Parts: sequence; C-alpha cells; structure tokens
Amino acid sequence: MSLKESFNQFLSDRFKKERTTKLIRKREKELGLGELIAIALGGMVGGGIFSILGIATEYIGNATPIAILIGGVLASFAAYSYVKLALYYKDEGATYSFFKKSFPNSPLASSAIGWLIVFGYISTLALYAFTFASYFCSQIEALNDPLWQKIVAGLVITFFAVVNLVSVKGMGKLEDLLVYSKIIILLFISGMLVGKGDIQNLYPVFENQTTLDQILVVAAITFVAFEGFQLVIHAYNEMDDPQKNIPRAIYSSIGIATALYVVLAISALATIPKEIIISDKEYALAAGAKTYLGTLGQFMVIFGALLATSSAISGTLFGASRLMAVIANDGYFPKSLGRKIKVHIPDRAIITMSVLAFILLATGGLQVILEFGSITFIGVSLLMAYTNYKKRKETNSSLLLTIVALLGLFFAGLLIIYFEFTVNKEQFYYILSIYVLLGIGALFFAKRNGKSEA
Repeated sequence: MSLKESFNQFLSDRFKKERTTKLIRKREKELGLGELIAIALGGMVGGGIFSILGIATEYIGNATPIAILIGGVLASFAAYSYVKLALYYKDEGATYSFFKKSFPNSPLASSAIGWLIVFGYISTLALYAFTFASYFCSQIEALNDPLWQKIVAGLVITFFAVVNLVSVKGMGKLEDLLVYSKIIILLFISGMLVGKGDIQNLYPVFENQTTLDQILVVAAITFVAFEGFQLVIHAYNEMDDPQKNIPRAIYSSIGIATALYVVLAISALATIPKEIIISDKEYALAAGAKTYLGTLGQFMVIFGALLATSSAISGTLFGASRLMAVIANDGYFPKSLGRKIKVHIPDRAIITMSVLAFILLATGGLQVILEFGSITFIGVSLLMAYTNYKKRKETNSSLLLTIVALLGLFFAGLLIIYFEFTVNKEQFYYILSIYVLLGIGALFFAKRNGKSEA
C-alpha cells in the first residue's frame, strides 16, 4: 500500500470512528421534550391530588380549585430558580449540588439543605404510602381502620424497597408503565366525573365561612402536590438540548399538572356531595364513587389512586435514595449510607428511607404528613430562590421574578406555620420537634465534616 493510500485509509478510519462516536452520543442523549415532561409528571402526579382534596374541601369548600390554581402559580415561581440554576451549573445534582456549589465554604449550608431535601422526600414517601393504604383499605371493611391502614402502608413501602433493592432495570420498566397509565386513568376519571356532575353544586364559590387567608393557606398546603418537577434536572446529561428543554419541560409539566388537578377538583365537587368528601377525606375521591359513578367509576378511582401512589413511591425511593448516598459520601450523613451494591444500588439508603417513612406515617396522621411535606419543600424552594437571588447576575435572572418567588414562598411558609400554631398546637409542636432533630443532625455532621476537611 502506497503512502497516499495509507493516508486515505487513515482518514477514512478516523471519519468512521468520529461518526460512530457521534451516533453513540446521540443515542445516549435520547430524552426529548416529551420524555422529560413525562418524568416531571411522574414525580408530580402521585398521591398529592388524592390526599389534598378532602382536607382542602373541609377548610374552603368550593374554593378548592382556586387554591389549587394558586398553588400551581406558586410552584411555577419556585421552578424559575431551579431552571435558572440548572442552566447555569449544568449539573444533574439539582437542589443539593446547586446549594453546595453556591456556598462552597459553608459545610452547615450543605448539610442543612441535604437533610431538608432528603427528609422532604421521606415525608412524600409517607404521604404516598398513607394515601395508598387509605384508598385500598376503604374497599375492604375488615381493614378500614387506622391500624390496618398503617400496616398496609408499611407493606407497600417494603414492597417497593425490595423492588429497588433487587433490580434497577426491573424498577425502571415498572415505573414507565405506572407513569403513563396513571395519567390516562386520571384523565378518564375526570371525564367520568364531568359527565355525571352538576355545575350548580359549585355555587357559591366563596361560601360565608371562607376567607382569603384560608384559601392562601390551602394553596400553600397544596405545594407538596407539585413536588417533583425538579426530577427533570437529574436527567441533564441524558437529554437533548438541555438549555431549551429544561425550561420547556418544567413549565409545561407544572401547567399540565395544575390543569389536571383543577379539573379533577371541579369534577369531584360537582359530582360528590361535600359532606361525603369531608367525612371521608383520607380517601375523598373514593367516597361515594360507587353511588355517583357506578361500579366502573369506583374501580377506576381506586385503581387510579393505587397506581398513582405506587408510581410515586417507587420513583421517589429510587431517586431520593441515590441523593442520600451522594450526601453521605460527602460526609453529611453516616458514611455507611453511601454504600452501593450491584454497582448502582444504595441498599442502606433505601432501607433507611423506608424505615424513616414508616416511622413518620406511624406517628402522624395524613394532615401532619401533608403539612410537614409542604413546609419542607417550600423551605427548600425558598433556599433555591435565595441562591438564585445571590447568583442572579451569573444566571441572568429577572430581579422582579426572583423577588416575587422569594416573597411568595416566604409568606406561603409563614401562612402554614401560623395556621398550624393557631389551629392545632399539638401538631405544630410535633412538626417543630422534627425540625429540631433535623437541625441537630445537620449541625453535628457539618461540624464533623468541617473538622475532617481541616
């Protein structure tokens, strides 16, 4: 072979190699806008809407859809900071990584955000499991009491913990099936309710005992139903054109979830008497479903609730346990929680989160879990808004939108805390005691980590 032929062969081989590399990279980043929206909706549309409807109706009646809409707007403002920070840092670590990188010289800041976000996820695990158990047990008379509800909740957490421990691939396939199925079923339920409902049942929208303060409190409580949009950021390295698709996916998913929640709330209030929704608030959509929607309607409501909560438990446990392992390896949780088996599975983190979620649901009721989760995620989002405010020049953020997000989240958190303190002091002190314990844990590991780094 001549020198010229050898050179041409070299160029040809190099071109083929580069083309193959590009094709592999393209296949690796195969998450488009549709898939990213599905990821976010999978995280958001869980047990939240099934949990909040009864409690919201008890406090503000027909104004519930308005409160949910305000909650969606608040979530959109909260998402603004996440989007800006994600586009700036280009890091799939999301909340914890953004805060840690923004305040690199503060071990306490990193420890505090780590503890808050992980225990926020633990509260959602408890919430989803509690909702699953409430809907499941409502259909079996022998199991329809608080003790059995907690036992069933523990069993469903255990089941998905085992799934996550045994097979990542198996969990992924199961999660895909659950996410797409639950969205279709929830739309079907909304359609059935609309067809059976009477719009006159929604009047008056603002009843005599309903105040603006109450509506805003309920709007803040619904915030936990929108938790999950940030899961999109965890797929940063696997998506097409993240600079465009992250904001599109997050804002679109919040809009879709808000519309779905509002339609579902309107449909339920138009069809099922408020007295029944309130009296059976732990499984509000199932209450009276057979009477007003027939056997098929009842089946779809129960199946939809079980599917939605199952998906949320599985996905939350999968993602949050890995975050817990990362934080543990950074020194802000016990190092043993960072251990992984089969390369990717953080077994001790999965088991620890599952046990703590069961303890939370065993010692607290639906409302305390719901409100603890909302306060925690509002607090975490407030810290993200503050981070974005500090980095607003680097992230090219609007000062107005950043301040609106800060003030909205700050006052939402204050409203829930004030509501808890004035309405249920025992519950307030229970939630406060949890935060005291979290603060002690975060401070201990921050000091220990600071000494080890020194």
